[in-house]
Amino acid sequence: MTMDDTTTGTRTPGADAAGWVRTWGASPQAPDSSVSRLDPFENATLRQFVRVSGGGSRVRIRLSNEYGTAPLTLGATRVALADAGHQVQEGSSHAVTFGGRPAVTVPAGAPVLSDPVDLPVPALSRLAISVHVPGRVDAATCHGTFHALGWITPGDATAAPSLPADAVPLPAQAFVSAVEVLPDRPGRAIAVLGDSRVDGIGSTPGTDRRWTDILAERLAGRDGTTRYVISQGIGGNRLLNDGVGTSALARFDRDVLATPGLGHVVIAVGGDLVFSFAPDTEVNAELLAMFGGEPVTVEDVVAAHLQLAARARAHGVKIHAATIAPYGGSEMYSADGDTAREQVNAWIRASGVFDGVLDFDAVWRDPADSSRIRAGFHMGDHLHGNDAGYDALARSVDLALFD
Repeated sequence: MTMDDTTTGTRTPGADAAGWVRTWGASPQAPDSSVSRLDPFENATLRQFVRVSGGGSRVRIRLSNEYGTAPLTLGATRVALADAGHQVQEGSSHAVTFGGRPAVTVPAGAPVLSDPVDLPVPALSRLAISVHVPGRVDAATCHGTFHALGWITPGDATAAPSLPADAVPLPAQAFVSAVEVLPDRPGRAIAVLGDSRVDGIGSTPGTDRRWTDILAERLAGRDGTTRYVISQGIGGNRLLNDGVGTSALARFDRDVLATPGLGHVVIAVGGDLVFSFAPDTEVNAELLAMFGGEPVTVEDVVAAHLQLAARARAHGVKIHAATIAPYGGSEMYSADGDTAREQVNAWIRASGVFDGVLDFDAVWRDPADSSRIRAGFHMGDHLHGNDAGYDALARSVDLALFD
């Protein structure tokens, strides 16, 4: 028998052991000197807003101390539906518990999954997740992003219906690494393993205009099955080398294969060749010194794709790959790197390894110069998309791949 807690909106821990599906995610990163860092803080509330892809009747939150250097104590935590102005919708705020308790201490190196909360979540809705951290945090597990919105304010403000006047913007997402729902109808997750082009660098911040966001909009309500699109992109990430974020090969099991309800995987990581063939300039030398790693070859990148495909199929899920879009005109461009990119793309298209190919190179390349992104599709750096560019990628995807 299931017992309801009408005060907190939670039920007895252990209910609904099966059937959960991830609807939003952000790959955890170690705090560093790039975009994934918060200054030390103490006795503060972090309120962060995320837009889910598909909906469900119940929700639970995954928080991470995987890159923390000490145990992390989380005090009061609440989840609520939020409107476009980042106000909590009246009557939707619910306390979140962990093993039936209102607070939890998370060991260094570990995540924590909340108890289920009885909160109906519509597809494409926004959630406000508020976490009070009573102690001092010197190293917060983060996700460097320009898209999800968050604020930090002194003390316990988790129950506040609107942002307190003393709230200041968070420079990175902190602690929250996934949102999972219990679907009202059959649902499968599509996890996208990617780099900065998956994380949407160049799109308008805070507006959910990454190509994965737009793909979720296209899939919402398409038929009787809900499809959940989870972006597991990290800006600067690579398949084979650590740097900005753990390498895609190393984080694949945690960020992708462990996704509840997983049905499809999309590989969209193209930075290895960009870094390996970058011209020897002062700017690039600084980037390479920051990101580290040894140069890789076309054969290395192909082998990495084969490894990911094999590991995905071992979990019984379908595997798709995106071709690597052009980057001519950027500071990282070289003719040798472009040749290597085209060789990898030719292999992706013709190998027969994948259940589907998302030909992003064909969508973005300039008809007059295949080494460049066409005008109007990049943010000005000839490397990352803008809103129109990411929209074009999302609308090029054959939705039947995910049937």
